[in-house]
Amino acid sequence: MAGRRAIQSTKEQMSAKLFVGNLSFNLTENDLQDAFAAHGTVVETNLMMDRETGRPRGFGFVTMSTPNEAQKAMEALNGRELAGRALTVNIARPREERSGGGGGGGRRDFRGGGRGRERY
Repeated sequence: MAGRRAIQSTKEQMSAKLFVGNLSFNLTENDLQDAFAAHGTVVETNLMMDRETGRPRGFGFVTMSTPNEAQKAMEALNGRELAGRALTVNIARPREERSGGGGGGGRRDFRGGGRGRERY
């Protein structure tokens, strides 16, 4: 029974996770938390940062304590302005699996040259 409760809790948490887009690059996780805390209990905020530059990528995720609170926050904040930008707020979807095909398989078609393309 405890295992089933843990699975249900994980599912609830996932449906309580929101994608937040069109964020100002000057926004902090605290700013994001403050905006969403007005609509329920914020469990976690996460701004996505560029790995190479360390600068914000303009989107993030907010996890609310319940799916109901997530729905209320989404309805209240989607399209609302925060730090000069209109937010896009949606229920977060699970991350899609990336193919592990070694990368760049499709690029060969666009490089030019190669067999069959020599000039005579």
